[in-house]
Amino acid sequence: MNTHIVTPGPYRATKLWNEVTRLFRAGMPLRKHRQNFRHHASCFTASAAVDWLHQLLQSNSNFGPDVTRQQSVQLLKKFLKNHVIEDVKGRWGTEDLEDNQVLYRFPSASPLKPIPCPAPAQGSRTIRKRPSLRDREGFFKFRNLKKQDKEPTENVDPAVQTPRDEASERTEEEPQRRELTAEDEEEIWRDVTLTHLQRILDVASLHEVLDQRCINPQNIVHNMTKVNKHGVVTLDDKSSDLPHWVLSAMKSLANWPKYDSDQPTYPGFERDVFKTVSDYFYSLPQPLLTYELYELFINVLGVLRPQCERVAVEALQLCTLLLPPASRRKLQLLMRMMSRISQNVDMPLLHPAIGTRTLMVHTFSGCVLSSAEECDLDELLATRLLSFLMDHQQSILSVPDYLLTAIRDHIQYLRSVQVPVDSGPSAGRSDPVCVPMPVYAFCKQISGAEFEQQKAASSQKAMEELLEILLTDQNISEKDRRKKLKQFQKQYPDIYRRRLPPAAAQSKADNKPKIKPPLLNIRRNKTFSIRS
Repeated sequence: MNTHIVTPGPYRATKLWNEVTRLFRAGMPLRKHRQNFRHHASCFTASAAVDWLHQLLQSNSNFGPDVTRQQSVQLLKKFLKNHVIEDVKGRWGTEDLEDNQVLYRFPSASPLKPIPCPAPAQGSRTIRKRPSLRDREGFFKFRNLKKQDKEPTENVDPAVQTPRDEASERTEEEPQRRELTAEDEEEIWRDVTLTHLQRILDVASLHEVLDQRCINPQNIVHNMTKVNKHGVVTLDDKSSDLPHWVLSAMKSLANWPKYDSDQPTYPGFERDVFKTVSDYFYSLPQPLLTYELYELFINVLGVLRPQCERVAVEALQLCTLLLPPASRRKLQLLMRMMSRISQNVDMPLLHPAIGTRTLMVHTFSGCVLSSAEECDLDELLATRLLSFLMDHQQSILSVPDYLLTAIRDHIQYLRSVQVPVDSGPSAGRSDPVCVPMPVYAFCKQISGAEFEQQKAASSQKAMEELLEILLTDQNISEKDRRKKLKQFQKQYPDIYRRRLPPAAAQSKADNKPKIKPPLLNIRRNKTFSIRS
C-alpha cells in the first residue's frame, strides 16, 4: 500500500481527500458477486469496503489509530455522494449506505477533486507603503546620517550664517528619534511569533495557510502574559467566560467522585452531566479553534508523525497562542477535563459500547475543529488533532518560555536604540545606515535516521581522538599505555582495528627492542671417573 505524508501547504484537506481516494481505488479488492440471480463483476460489498477502509485509515499517519469503524462508514457515504463509488446499478449522489452486503463498484470517471489555484496578489508594486515593524528592510535601519546634496560651505563667512541655518544644520545631522509605541510592541509580538511558526512548519510563506489579517496581536500578548499559576488564561471580561453551571459540571466530572458529597447518586447521573457539558460546547457560535485558523491547524497535522512529535508540539503551542483568550481558556479547561476523565479508573462507563477515551475524542472533536464550509474529512481530521491534543495538552497549552524571552529581549533592544521618525524626504533615501540587531538561530529539522547517523559519527570521532591520545601521550607510562590500549581494544574493536590493523600492530611489536634474558647460571657437569 503506497502511502505518503501530505506536507503542509494550501488546500491540504483537498489533497488528503484525493490521497485517500487514490489509495482506496488502487487497493480495494474487487471480485465477482452474485445478487438477485445476476452476476456482477469487479465489485465489492459495503462491509468489505468498510473493513478495508478502516484498516487503511488506522495505518495512515495522516489520520492515526483512533479512527473508528463508524467513521469509516461515514467516509464511504461521502464517497457515494461525491461519486467515488456507485452501486451496481449506477446510482450515486446520496449518503444512503450502510455496513451491509449491498454491492458497489468504482465509476470509470476520475473522482479526484481539483486543487484550486491561488489568486494572484492584488495591488500595484509602485504604491509606497509606510515602513513598519513588519518591513525588515526599512524599520530596523537608521536614516542616512549624511546630507546627499549638501553644498560646500568652506568659503562662506561664519559670521554670515544665521542661527536658523545652524539649527537646520543640526537637525539634518542628528536624525530625530521616537520611542516604541504600544502598536509597535504589539507588532513585534505578532511578527516574532509568526516567524517562529513559519520556521517550524518549514513553509515558504504563511500566506498560503493563514490569513494574517485575522491575527490580533493583542490576543498573543494576553495569552502569554495573563495566566494563572496553573497556566490557564485569565479573562478581563468575565462575561465571555464559561457559565458557572458549566464550570461546576466540568469540575464534577474531572474530580469524580470526590468533587461534592451532596451530588445526586442516581444511576446515570454522570452521563447526564457529560451530555450537559457537550451540549454547551456544541451551542457555541464557532469551534474553539475558530474558523479563521482552520487551514492553519489542518496543516499542523502534516507534522504529526512519531519522529516529529516535538516539532508538532511546538507548532501547536504557537498556533494556540493566536486564539482569542476566551477560546483558549475554554480549550484549556476542556482538555484538562477530558484528560482527567480518561485517566480516572473510578469513572463509570459513559457509553455502553465505547471506551471513555474514544468517547471523549469523538464527542468533542466537532466543537474543537471544523470548517465554516462543509468538508468531507472534517471529522477524521478533527479526531486526529484532538487525540494528539489530549496526549500532550500540558505542553501544548503552556506558554513557551523561549518565545517569551526572545520577544522581551527584542523589545528591550529596540527601546535602547529607539526608532527613527518616518518624516520628510529622508524616508525615501536609498542608502540608510543599518543598525546591528539581535539574531535568533534555529535548529534545522532532521529525520530520525539522520539523527542516529550523526550521533554515531560524533561518538565514533570522540573515541578515535581518545585512542590517538593513548597512543601519543608522553606522560603515560608504557605499562599503563598497554593496559589502557588493551581495554580500548576490548570495548571498541572496530575503531582499534581501523587505527591499528593487525599487520601494523605486529610490525610495531617487532620493532620494539627486545630485552635480552639474563644470563643463566651454567651448572658445571659433574665429571665421571672410573673411580666414582
